[in-house]
Amino acid sequence: MTTLQEKDQKYLWHPYTQHKTAAIPIAISRGEGALLWDENNKEYIDAIASWWVNPFGHSNKFIADAIYKQLTTLEHVLFGGFTHEPAIQVAEKLMQILPENQKKIFFSDNGSTAVEVAIKVALQYFYNKGETRKTIIAFEDAFHGDTFAAMAASGISFYTQAFQGMFIDVVRIPVPVKGQEQASFDALEQLIKNHNCAGFIFEPLVLGAAGMVMYEPEALNELMSICKKNNILTIADEVMTGFGKTGKTFACDYLNVEPDMMCLSKALTGGTIPMAITTFTQELFDGFYSDDINKALFHGHTFTANPTGCAAALASIELLQTDAMQQNIERINQSHLKFESEIKKHPRVTTTRVLGVIFALEIQSENEESYYGTMRNKLYNFFIKNGVIMRPVGNIIYILPPYIMTNAQLVKVYEVITKALEIV
Repeated sequence: MTTLQEKDQKYLWHPYTQHKTAAIPIAISRGEGALLWDENNKEYIDAIASWWVNPFGHSNKFIADAIYKQLTTLEHVLFGGFTHEPAIQVAEKLMQILPENQKKIFFSDNGSTAVEVAIKVALQYFYNKGETRKTIIAFEDAFHGDTFAAMAASGISFYTQAFQGMFIDVVRIPVPVKGQEQASFDALEQLIKNHNCAGFIFEPLVLGAAGMVMYEPEALNELMSICKKNNILTIADEVMTGFGKTGKTFACDYLNVEPDMMCLSKALTGGTIPMAITTFTQELFDGFYSDDINKALFHGHTFTANPTGCAAALASIELLQTDAMQQNIERINQSHLKFESEIKKHPRVTTTRVLGVIFALEIQSENEESYYGTMRNKLYNFFIKNGVIMRPVGNIIYILPPYIMTNAQLVKVYEVITKALEIV
């Protein structure tokens, strides 16, 4: 009998995968809560919420019921020249929880396209005003996605090195981690003097793909204030951090300065249906509002504002706002902090960090570890063998679990991490 893995090998091309050297993908047959089972019925704890998209667990009945109900009413309708109630309800719900200056939302398909829309708006906003501003500011080691503008803003070279010389103009500043805040501020001031900058895009407080690198709200407030003084638009990429990951609904909720744009996806629909949203201030929308058709935002996707995706988003936001889910987020945070206090004493651990449900530790290494290097692969295989799904970044291990993960499941994840430190 042909297995799913064998069929996969025949037909499928996987993301971020060198198929000649990578292990055969594990065939998952079902999921429930924080657990997944493969085709041989081996159980895994999904400790990274399947790339940070499943905060309410797999096969969530509340979201599934909302999707089914919508499918039997209106599954999809084009959004060019038409609208529908689920899209309006999503907008109304988001306006209740977003920073107060966010007034308009634009639907797209995924995190990369949410970023793509934001960068295009930043550049065209000034073009519509007759100003020449063609440069975007981003952090070193940032990751914003795989479409072209999103790649240009990303700083992890092996993702983008095949396309160097083909990008929009992006300049970079260091991440203002503790002790290096002033260097970041100074770099930003200097870049503004030397370039006609349209926007500054950032992952607020946590750089996910860089290895959960964290920095303080006060530092980001200062960077955003510098931008606002120089009429540079600020773009908060909350694709990873949004919807509870940092302990607040959005990482921007820790800030005193409000961004001009926000990019949302991943947990937006609870990991069920691909959907993304970019949000804007009224001033930005007004910059495209004109009798001149050429000043419109000519960007769209076939499945823009898909009603079924909207239904999933509404159910996900409702779940997030329940007392039970907020208590789960706090419970996981406290559990991480307790584990951190113990594991940071381990001789192989150099640094640890926790924010909300995000936990990360860095393993001591004599050599610089590459993103998909020997240590990372050894750790990944060890976790899989022990029934835990985690994807280390070089020598950095992180946990970003579904909010419904049980205490017993968390303990197992911690135990496997502790054992892993002995084999690397």
